[in-house]
Amino acid sequence: MRKVLKWLAGSAIALIASAAAWLAVSPPELLRIGDAYAAKIVCSNVFLAGRNASQVLSEDVQAPGNPLLRFIRVSVDDARKSVTARIFGFAAPGHAIYREGLGCTTVADGDFSAFPGNRQLRRRSGPGDETKPWPEGDGVVPEPALQSVVQNDTLAGPGIRGLVVVRNGRIVAERYGEGFNRNTPLLGWSMTKTVTAALIGLRIRDGRMALDRTELMPQWRNDPRNSIKLSDLMGMQSGLEFNEDYGSVTDVTRMLFLEGDMAGFAADKPLVAAPGKNFSYSSGTSTLLSHLWMQTFDSTREALVFPRVTLFRPLGMNSAVLEPDAHGTFVGSSYMYATARDWARFALFLLRGGRWNDQQILPEGYVDFMRTPTSASKGAYGEGQVWTEGPGNKAIDLPGDAYWMQGHDGQTVMIVPSLDLAVVRLGLTPSSLGYDVRTLDAEIIKAIR
Repeated sequence: MRKVLKWLAGSAIALIASAAAWLAVSPPELLRIGDAYAAKIVCSNVFLAGRNASQVLSEDVQAPGNPLLRFIRVSVDDARKSVTARIFGFAAPGHAIYREGLGCTTVADGDFSAFPGNRQLRRRSGPGDETKPWPEGDGVVPEPALQSVVQNDTLAGPGIRGLVVVRNGRIVAERYGEGFNRNTPLLGWSMTKTVTAALIGLRIRDGRMALDRTELMPQWRNDPRNSIKLSDLMGMQSGLEFNEDYGSVTDVTRMLFLEGDMAGFAADKPLVAAPGKNFSYSSGTSTLLSHLWMQTFDSTREALVFPRVTLFRPLGMNSAVLEPDAHGTFVGSSYMYATARDWARFALFLLRGGRWNDQQILPEGYVDFMRTPTSASKGAYGEGQVWTEGPGNKAIDLPGDAYWMQGHDGQTVMIVPSLDLAVVRLGLTPSSLGYDVRTLDAEIIKAIR
């Protein structure tokens, strides 16, 4: 019997050693994605938002995600401003590095030498002037009736982090979750897509892009993909294959967490439908759009400073940071951080039809184009990276001209031109929690009527 027990113990040790060696040498993609995701989220929230690494790992990565994420451990290198995550403390390491003005970038191979310290953008943001009313400054006078609505925990929903209501060009109500405030940059996830559309509008204004342009990518020459128009990409009807499911190893998770050249990954996808015919929501599409507008500049640095100089700074969005991939392309599908008040400034910019301080920044009529429903989406999505059919229970009636920016973890901006209203709701609220932001939007509209 003793010999049998020794044999069993030896076999178990050998099995564990073999499994550990396998995980160390050739870990499954799912584990690599999990670690890269953890490293990226922790990096951005530590170095951009000033949050505690352990808290971010627990609340943002592990609590709402796959059970395997609970086995991840992270280490933060404050000197290099990098984060490494390892599942079980040793396997499938994921890496991310922070650079001033550029936020954090996933570094799949862990080679930080490709990201020298001088490849940064100097930021010029200071405290807001509370003697001036928002949006020119940070002075805010809430309206009691609306403030009462946003203070309702049930309406604000679980995981609330920032909630701002803009009416007639002023903030009329706001609240923040525990540990967050008006100075905390918050991730917009797919709300970033709408910012990408605005940046393209600026390049159209400058005569460097056109919606009807084809022959967009060199690898599409002599290929049916060469007939894809810029407008097809804008309206999510390119016909390119792309799996947007975040549940496991899919196109979107592989692109965001394993690929250094995300736009190249998306561009290599085959055509599975005729361009302009089928609606297919795709973060690959939006990352391709980022690549295309950045290619209209003669230098990488010109492209990297363009959002700040031409869009964020004029609007006073001093906290806004777009984050690039390892190839240097902004991840225009997913990675923009900004305070709730700066997301609200962008929403106000859209409410004003792309105008700011009497200056028409976007081409006249461009915002109307963005929110025009596409036929391929059957009215659910606009021509320019916005949703024209809002989230939640459609039985809850909202104004017909409302349209939305949406992120997959409970980030939404509802914009209602007829009411001169925008509602910014930022949080960490996975769909599995069953929260319906439409109830909040409806109550705010009820309070102003």
